[in-house]
Amino acid sequence: MTTPPTEPVGRTPITSAADIDLNDWNFWGLPDEDRERAFRLLRDLDTPAFFPEPEFTFAGTPQGPGYHALVRHADILEASRNPEVFCSGDGGATNIPDLPAEFAEYFGSMINMDDPRHARLRRIVSRAFTPRMIKQFESDVDAAASRIVDELLETGPGCDFVTEVAAKLPLKIICDMMGIPAKDYQFVFDRSNIVLGATDPEYVSDREDIAHALLTAGMELQQLVQDLAALRMDTPTDDLTSSLVNANIDGEQLTAQELGSFFILLVVAGNETTRNAISHGLRLLTLNPDQRRLWLEDFEGRAPRAIEEIVRLAAPVNYMRRKVTRDHEMNGNLYREGEKVLLYYWAANRDERVFDDPLRFDILRDPNPHVGFGGPGPHFCLGAHLARREITAMFRELLRRVPQIEAGEPERLLSSFINGIKHMTCEF
Repeated sequence: MTTPPTEPVGRTPITSAADIDLNDWNFWGLPDEDRERAFRLLRDLDTPAFFPEPEFTFAGTPQGPGYHALVRHADILEASRNPEVFCSGDGGATNIPDLPAEFAEYFGSMINMDDPRHARLRRIVSRAFTPRMIKQFESDVDAAASRIVDELLETGPGCDFVTEVAAKLPLKIICDMMGIPAKDYQFVFDRSNIVLGATDPEYVSDREDIAHALLTAGMELQQLVQDLAALRMDTPTDDLTSSLVNANIDGEQLTAQELGSFFILLVVAGNETTRNAISHGLRLLTLNPDQRRLWLEDFEGRAPRAIEEIVRLAAPVNYMRRKVTRDHEMNGNLYREGEKVLLYYWAANRDERVFDDPLRFDILRDPNPHVGFGGPGPHFCLGAHLARREITAMFRELLRRVPQIEAGEPERLLSSFINGIKHMTCEF
């Protein structure tokens, strides 16, 4: 994380790989077509590009050695399948610089861990996210999507699709799963925006205050669920918090800190990424009316492939980081112990070696081996089944009841980590 610019980002011409600086915040403010051209140039290099590590804004955090940008689909698959060499736990997976020690209490979730600790935590929480368990939430998801469209029709055209539609469904489902009351929805939404949008001036206006804002948001989210957990230990209900605090799987239970970190991961990953997939999805359907017509002809039959194609092109998470545990050769390139690699999922999902005409939005695309939910291996998205269910339910309601809805020009989140849309009007 570097200090983002306070001035509006400009358009930087990119004609060769030498023009590309993935540490430059102006780069992440460029239109999609410019970033697509840049990553295509990086994919064409014989060796993954190496970038110096950005200066970190948190006091006391030394500048690291730099990182290799993995932008080819094949590299990301192999690194993901080999967590013993490309680890997540040494310094964290969601940040380029190593995670400062004081952040581990709030953001040291299982996404930033390796086995055996990662396996232990995933074993405890994964029972809530199996296809069988998600099946139990189907009626709740469908009902929530229906109410959101009711409210959209009452509000009328011209509203912000992101805040009024896309963000509401995953926020409600996750909070309901955990037992968070409706009065706290906005609180959770605002804090999750800070956690993933702290580099955007809309969410943290003081560029010198990013560290404090992140720690405060993490502390407040953790305190919310820990207070709820204390109640559920004495008076359990049928929510996920009750299950987690009272779970005893092979003698294992979550600590209070582990529960808090898991909740932060859940609300951030489950809320932000799904809402961005829904937002990008409407934009894609607006820009490709032929694909909208095709989907309307047979919504249910074409929904599974359509959702995968939306996730492929949306790629809500731009990258995850790994650190090399020993010297290792991968696809003809040598990586040294202690080096860092960034797995750029957004770039891999546009790899012309894997996807025919990769920039085309094609709801019938098959096969579609995208990495929008992460690569294969132990860190594949735990909530992928739930995310697919939510996106399907939202577009079922929209295309059935507001079939001509169109997205306006998106206002992008200024972030190198999340491919986010902050605001986007809709017309119908």
